[in-house]
Amino acid sequence: MTGDLGPVGEALDRAIREAVSGKEVAVAFSGGLDSGTVAAITKKYADEATLYTVGSEGSHDVTESERSAKELGMPWVCIKITEGDIEEGLAEMIGITGTADIVTLSFELPLFFVCRNCGEDEIIGGQGADELFAGYSKYIGLDGDELGEKMREDMDKLRNITLPHEKKVSEHFGKKILYPFLDDSAVMAAAYANANMPAPTGDPLSRKRAVRDIAEAMGYEGIASMEKKAAQYGSGVMPMIKKICKKRNMTYSELIDALGRGDR
Repeated sequence: MTGDLGPVGEALDRAIREAVSGKEVAVAFSGGLDSGTVAAITKKYADEATLYTVGSEGSHDVTESERSAKELGMPWVCIKITEGDIEEGLAEMIGITGTADIVTLSFELPLFFVCRNCGEDEIIGGQGADELFAGYSKYIGLDGDELGEKMREDMDKLRNITLPHEKKVSEHFGKKILYPFLDDSAVMAAAYANANMPAPTGDPLSRKRAVRDIAEAMGYEGIASMEKKAAQYGSGVMPMIKKICKKRNMTYSELIDALGRGDR
């Protein structure tokens, strides 16, 4: 049963309803708070919505996504990846986008594999929630103007670097990515919510309170209590990249250069 979603929840609900009504959509799903909340709302309006999780065997995202999918009562597809998949995926993604930053590439690999494997034409996810609601651990200890400036810098990076990268990947596979947290009404509602937002603390459950409130109002307590785990670590991608570098006796930049040249 859905309770009062609050201004942020109502804006997000409206954005998702307008984006997915009458459609079959894929949800890029880590099992965490952001994608879980988006999935819960998507379930209300899409004709069909399937959760797609990418990760290595036994990784955090694979384990938590299976649990969260059961809580949501939604179909779940797990795309298991190995070190060989990582090398192949990195090489292909570098060729598609020209991106050479290892952090961006490792963070974006799960979405790359969703784009490559899902049958749906449109993919929805929780991108933007961390930037809007100070979800990153690097914000801990910041407040006032310093916090606001850092959040604006990260939002600019998201819009100017991350989203263009994702657009190239999605268009390569004939997909469209939906960003409900970046809908104008959701961004505006977040700005009002942030005016009364406490400074980020070391308690992960104290951050992104507005998003947790939405999940709680919808009755998904497990999702509301999920802690933040960076995609490149939750999926197991970064640990596998480290193993690949060790086996090849290469630095990250050397690995990217080699894969960009087609040296596998």
